[in-house]
Amino acid sequence: MNTNYKNKSIMIIDDSEFSKKTMAKILIDNGFNVKAEAGSAEEAISILKNNHCDLFIIDIVMPETSGLELARIIKDSTSDPKIIMISSLTEETIIMDAINSGAQDFIQKPFAPRTLIASITKLLSHSHEKLL
Repeated sequence: MNTNYKNKSIMIIDDSEFSKKTMAKILIDNGFNVKAEAGSAEEAISILKNNHCDLFIIDIVMPETSGLELARIIKDSTSDPKIIMISSLTEETIIMDAINSGAQDFIQKPFAPRTLIASITKLLSHSHEKLL
């Protein structure tokens, strides 16, 4: 992995503790900086009040506020956020809703670790290219 990504912070938002911890382990083991984990949209918003993150991995289906709504909130309140939506739901309308909410990528659960790593690397390298 390119070490230029170590200074890019990632927040994982998923109401499944297992999914959240699994993704965090995959990312940390591959040299990424997991700055925060949240179990709900409300918790993510609270964390964002005092912390900046560059990339967000958001589960679509969560209690109370959906991942789609959270993506819209992040898009409206964060400078150039990179958003990856994840879900076991794969209907075309769900994927289109994710894109319309601000997501740059969609990953179907369950996924291979390399799929997650490839998506993050692609999104972060695009933001790095914009800086040059």
